[in-house]
Amino acid sequence: METMDAIFTRRSIRKYLPDPVSRDMIENILKAGMSAPSAGNEQPWHFIIIDRRDLLEKISEMHPYAKMLKGAPAALMICADQNVPKFKDFWVQDCSAASENMLLAAHDLGLGAVWIGVYPAEKLVTGIRELLKIPEHVTPFSAIAIGHPAEEKPGQPRYEASRIHDNSW
Repeated sequence: METMDAIFTRRSIRKYLPDPVSRDMIENILKAGMSAPSAGNEQPWHFIIIDRRDLLEKISEMHPYAKMLKGAPAALMICADQNVPKFKDFWVQDCSAASENMLLAAHDLGLGAVWIGVYPAEKLVTGIRELLKIPEHVTPFSAIAIGHPAEEKPGQPRYEASRIHDNSW
C-alpha cells in the first residue's frame, strides 16, 4: 500500500473477527511505532502486547470508550517512561507519533485498528497501571485495539480548505 493511500483510507475499526493476529504482524506494527520521530531521538516509549482475554475484558470494563476490546483479539498499550532525561516534556508528542505509525502499519497489513486514549484521564492511567503492573515512572498513554476487520469503512475526505491560513491567521 502506498503511503498516501494508507493515510487517506485508514479508518477506525471497532469490530473484529475472532481470528488471532500473528506475532509477526504484531512485531511489524511495533517496529513501525518504534520508527516514529521523537524529540531528541529519546524514544521514551514502551509497549505492552495484550492478548489475554481477561485483560482485554477488564480494560473494556474500566474504560468507557474501550468496549471494542471485548471482541478484539489483541491490543497494544503505548506507554512513556518519565525517566527520559532531556526531552521529557515531549513524551505526549512522541507517543502520539508512535501511535499513528502503528495505526497506519495495521491498516497496511490489512488489519483493523482503533486508537483508545488513556492519558490524561488520571482514573484510567491509575487503573491500567495497576492492572498491567506498570511501574510508577511509566505512564500508559494509549491503547490500540487490533484484529482482522469484521467491518469495512471507506476512506473519508477530511481536507478542509477553510482551516488553511497563509503566513498568519
